[in-house]
Amino acid sequence: MKMQEIREIAKPLGIKTSRLSKINLVRAIQLAEGNFACFATATAGECDQLDCIWRGDCLPLSKKAA
Repeated sequence: MKMQEIREIAKPLGIKTSRLSKINLVRAIQLAEGNFACFATATAGECDQLDCIWRGDCLPLSKKAA
């Protein structure tokens, strides 16, 4: 997902998006929605959240962080 799309999700949640990396912005959205801030933390490449909208970006970023 592109940063502009992520910012559009964050805006109605009242999250200030300037100066946040993609990872930190998605984690802030996850927290604001009442979820775990787990974006890009699946270092073993495993995630049980199959319906997560962040999954496509999360797993590749998790591998880079490992």
